Amino acid sequence: MVKIGYRTIKTAIGTPIAIMIAQWFHFPNFVSAGIITILCIQNTKKKSLHAAWTRFLACMIAMVGSSIIFQLFHHPAMIGVLLLFFIPITVYAKISEGIVTSSVIILHVYSANEINLELLMNEFGIIVVGIGIALIMNLYMPSVEGKLYSYQQQLEKNFEKIFEEIIYYLRTNKDRNWDGKELVETANLLEKAISLSSRHTENYLLKEENTFYYYFKMREKQLDILERVLPIVTSISHQVDQAKMIADFMEDLSHHIHPGNTAALYIKKLYNMKKSFEQADLPQTREEFEARAALFHFLWEMKQYLRIKSSFKGLNKQKTLA
Repeated sequence: MVKIGYRTIKTAIGTPIAIMIAQWFHFPNFVSAGIITILCIQNTKKKSLHAAWTRFLACMIAMVGSSIIFQLFHHPAMIGVLLLFFIPITVYAKISEGIVTSSVIILHVYSANEINLELLMNEFGIIVVGIGIALIMNLYMPSVEGKLYSYQQQLEKNFEKIFEEIIYYLRTNKDRNWDGKELVETANLLEKAISLSSRHTENYLLKEENTFYYYFKMREKQLDILERVLPIVTSISHQVDQAKMIADFMEDLSHHIHPGNTAALYIKKLYNMKKSFEQADLPQTREEFEARAALFHFLWEMKQYLRIKSSFKGLNKQKTLA
């Protein structure tokens, strides 16, 4: 079943409204107001405002340019000449999104029997009605915070599972035939969550609301680290005491770090644990040496993991995994 989105609904409502208003004002070519509305309705408020501004400015340039040129030379070839200059100007001014809309205005001016102030005012009215209705329709944007919090919870469940597998292997040197599906699921969730949180940010015109975006980008960086440490952990074939100590640390970390309890405390614990490892007796066998070397590498990666977390201010005091 095809899902009808809010943008489609707003376009379906706004287009006939724009046409009816333009027709009520007796604007010639009133249907063009509906076309402008279609082009200006976007899926975020910032994009809608940008679309409206670029199309308005491009239409104003097109209206002035076409009225001057077609007053002097009224020939189809002059449309091409006008576009040769008009399109590079819009590209240079970074308003090229308005080329299609303004081309309609150019053709309106060309097809008019007489170019006068009344014609230009009618075209201006069509532009204002089309853009205005689009902006009004885009004042309402459905909240996506519920979906973002849902992504957050799903991500943290997957992180907990990944931590659980790391802890189990550190304690036992055994593989539980984990298929690693949480890694793939988490990567897919992050892709969706980052895209949605970016859209959420663009629906705030007067303030920056990008906490969700930073949160998911932080998780993305942490996932990269977890993907790097998994081969390190599974390469350890010899059981050493340090592995169990790190497992205890990881278990504590997975249960207690959240935005209200910064990662600084656990960075300090990690540092103290590393110092105690350095003061321990030297390895007696090659296997023990390789295992402890891998664990030192693991600790270094987890330090980076915690530093990433410590730079994040928090997600509305919602408890999250470290």
